[in-house]
Amino acid sequence: MRLSAYFLPLLRENPSEAQIVSHRLMLRAGMIRQSSAGIYSWLPLGLRVLKKVEQIVREEQDASGALEVLMPTIQPAELWQESGRYDDYGKEMLRITDRHERAMLYGPTNEEQITDIFRQSVKSYRDLPRNLYHIQWKFRDEVRPRFGVMRGREFLMKDAYSFDLDAAGAKRSYNRMFVAYLRTFARMGLKAIPMRADTGPIGGDLSHEFIILAETGESQVFCDKAWLDADILASEIDYAGDLEPFVERWTRLYAATDEKHDAKACPVAEDRLVTARGIEVGHIFYFGTKYSKPMGAVVAGPKGEPIAVEMGSYGIGVSRLVGAVIEASHDDAGIIWPESVAPFTLGLVNLRAADARCVAAADALYARLGAAGIETLYDDRDESPGAKFAAMDLIGLPYQLVIGPRGLDKGLVELKERKTGRKEELSPEAALNRLGGK
Repeated sequence: MRLSAYFLPLLRENPSEAQIVSHRLMLRAGMIRQSSAGIYSWLPLGLRVLKKVEQIVREEQDASGALEVLMPTIQPAELWQESGRYDDYGKEMLRITDRHERAMLYGPTNEEQITDIFRQSVKSYRDLPRNLYHIQWKFRDEVRPRFGVMRGREFLMKDAYSFDLDAAGAKRSYNRMFVAYLRTFARMGLKAIPMRADTGPIGGDLSHEFIILAETGESQVFCDKAWLDADILASEIDYAGDLEPFVERWTRLYAATDEKHDAKACPVAEDRLVTARGIEVGHIFYFGTKYSKPMGAVVAGPKGEPIAVEMGSYGIGVSRLVGAVIEASHDDAGIIWPESVAPFTLGLVNLRAADARCVAAADALYARLGAAGIETLYDDRDESPGAKFAAMDLIGLPYQLVIGPRGLDKGLVELKERKTGRKEELSPEAALNRLGGK
């Protein structure tokens, strides 16, 4: 993509309304623009990142055996009245009356909707277990939306819902999601630590929240130092097998939020206890028959007996993750994207847009990068070198490839790694080979 033809409205100064790093950088890098309080439009650069995050979430859900559906944003109030949550949920729920005076709502979550789908379609224990998920926009009318996409009113969320015949099966489903979550966040370059959590308005008696460490985190967390060296992706996973040992391995390491942490009872020695700030990026729940019983989600058991299915729900804040990655990976110059979620892999910079030789070399290299399948943002604008370098550092692409007259005199281009700042002069062919191996 040529930057001269791209929609990338960069801001030079920090917006006054942005209080945290991710909000400031997402606005400055032209990723989002506010529509109203806590509601944002996603511009081309931001949308590319959002789609990358969404795809990793989808791939890991699919690998775990979950099946994708798509439920509506607007739900009938009667489903929530059946479960008993319609009046209990409070003012965060946006309640709507349609033209026929039917009570509706903009879904803050989907336990009721998915339970209704299940009860209409599944009648026998032979059709269990099932795990259905979707990636859909949600709305919760926060009293004080703030921090950009980290605490907005409208947000993109992956929510999955498991259905099992008994508690043992439900625990197996819970374990599959536990493992899928660890892998999902690890693939995004994040160290997400599972911590026992309260279930809140979802209900149930087993819950973990997944928290990444970031200096600008919203809450204080405590964990065993061993977590910092954990390599989740090093383990081979068989979702059809017994995942309990894997879950036990990672829950055995101490990790707690400040609400759950008791300094006197902490089993970790002081020299091994990490105290940090954390950001929640996912939450999983097992809540048994909380919804299936009142809503009649019942199947015929092996002897024909009616059994209310055991359920769990599993959420990942997809749009929130974009902000969380920035909170965990940035410097004074801007964003530092992990390659897996970067909007483009490479920024190609032509230092002299008025120099015919530089233009020809940059155009030729841009064509070869595209043919090699390397996602490239080509800065072909007639701007100063300083402005181009600042823009590239701000938007945080993993690599920058710089073409200038001095380098061309030597037959070389400069390759810069954004994360480390390391620069290297290479021939164009060598640079292509290096980037093609990423």
